[in-house]
Amino acid sequence: MKMAPKSLLLLFILISQLSFSQYIQSDASKKFDALLQYIDYAYVDSTDNNLLVEDAIVAVLKELDPHSVYIPKDELKKMNEPLVGNFEGVGIQFNIFHDTLMIVSPISGGPSEKVGLMAGDKIVEVDGENIAGIGLQNSDVQKKLRGKKGSKVSVGIKRRRTKDLLKFTITRDKIPIFSVDASYMATPEIGYIKVSRFAKNTIKEFNDGLAKLKEQDMKHLIIDLRGNGGGYLRTAIQMADELIADKKLIVYTEGNKAPKQEYFTTTKGGFEKGKLVILIDEGSASASEIVSGAVQDYDRGLIIGRRSFGKGLVQKPFSLTDGSAIRLTVARYHTPSGRCIQRPYDEGKEAYYKEFTRRFENGEYMSKDSISLPDSLQFKTLNSSRTVYGGGGIMPDVFVPIDTTMSSEYFGKVNRSGLLNEFVLDYMENHRIKLKETYIDVSSFKSLFNAEEELLSDFIDYAEKNEIEKDKEQIEKSKQLITIRLKALVARNLWNTSAYFQIANDLNDSYLKAIEEINSNTFKKEKLVYK
Repeated sequence: MKMAPKSLLLLFILISQLSFSQYIQSDASKKFDALLQYIDYAYVDSTDNNLLVEDAIVAVLKELDPHSVYIPKDELKKMNEPLVGNFEGVGIQFNIFHDTLMIVSPISGGPSEKVGLMAGDKIVEVDGENIAGIGLQNSDVQKKLRGKKGSKVSVGIKRRRTKDLLKFTITRDKIPIFSVDASYMATPEIGYIKVSRFAKNTIKEFNDGLAKLKEQDMKHLIIDLRGNGGGYLRTAIQMADELIADKKLIVYTEGNKAPKQEYFTTTKGGFEKGKLVILIDEGSASASEIVSGAVQDYDRGLIIGRRSFGKGLVQKPFSLTDGSAIRLTVARYHTPSGRCIQRPYDEGKEAYYKEFTRRFENGEYMSKDSISLPDSLQFKTLNSSRTVYGGGGIMPDVFVPIDTTMSSEYFGKVNRSGLLNEFVLDYMENHRIKLKETYIDVSSFKSLFNAEEELLSDFIDYAEKNEIEKDKEQIEKSKQLITIRLKALVARNLWNTSAYFQIANDLNDSYLKAIEEINSNTFKKEKLVYK
């Protein structure tokens, strides 16, 4: 039996409305225990009480809000890894290419790099067992290569221009999961930092990136939070503290059973002066909205892009007796001006998560005018009294629509099939050494490497061999998009993720708009705080 009986569900809903101490001593508790005993004693089919309870918990939480969730014991550690910031393993970025495990890049300072594994190496054996040509999946790789710190694993490596199989013994260790994907100078005066999540180590990574950019005489900064779904509240507060002057309210939280709690800036931040732009889109949520909302409310910077997701609910974890947990919504957060960013969820979870589809159908991704918000949701910024909105995400100061001018069915097919990445891995097999010798850094590669001449026609032939038919008209339409994507993937393979964005951002309209606005008089005209 998979689903809990209706009576069991109703009982759990009742219990969920009681305090924990009331539940322990209540008649409802005894009633529930009796029900489980009756089912176990008399029900016509065999049942699993643990499964009944789990299904009931899921059903109860479904009745509350979209972000209160149940996490089974075996999933809890895996869910926390991206936020805790590390896991234990060998430390490689990999792809499964032609049914073979290929190292895209060993993680800097990780166990694999320390023993001499290199980008382009193929792992064909693990502990003496062949893993090539057996239909290997990503989950199989994790099972074989992840393990406790201090444990050892032997791997057999095929390396280009080396005839014999190379054997390495790797001692597993803690592997960092980075949350700052890129940090580089966009122009001689403008720095760029992309943050993918708000995790335990994000502020250290962010400040390291900031320091590196300051060494290169950065005067202004773009922070890219597009697609950043959030993370730790504390980390969001720390980032806002780096950008906004001392003793300013960053955010406050309040709930029915959670008294109002205010969070203020406390120390001198790393970037309190200089023009600041934050990029957001429909994938920017929670912690991303705390930072962008505070920056907007204090007129500290310009928010560019599209309306953010609209998640203004705070979750707190509660452990259950078997090692599982629930993340329960306990409060709503509000920006300094009093805006609640949470969008409505009274039509249920399904409708809530179809918001992106609704926005697309309403034309919101293409035109700011399609967004209709009542005057009751208007607020004023705290320095320049600009109009901003609550009730459904952060509205950008400068709207940038999705650019579909270079999209085509052909590009969609090669992108979804993974052929762009596969082709680049194949290309790197034969050209890595020459590329490394020719281009000393990302800047020289970006300005001198002609991707259209070097890659495009070969890629089209490669795609055709993989059953993606040529379409001259569609290829011409998407030519620049395909070429830049291929070039960015080569850069990532040669250097790192930051190199990828340094190339790919040439087609990022929000990024280009940010540079344009920083170089214009917009900050002065809007009376933004940047000096």
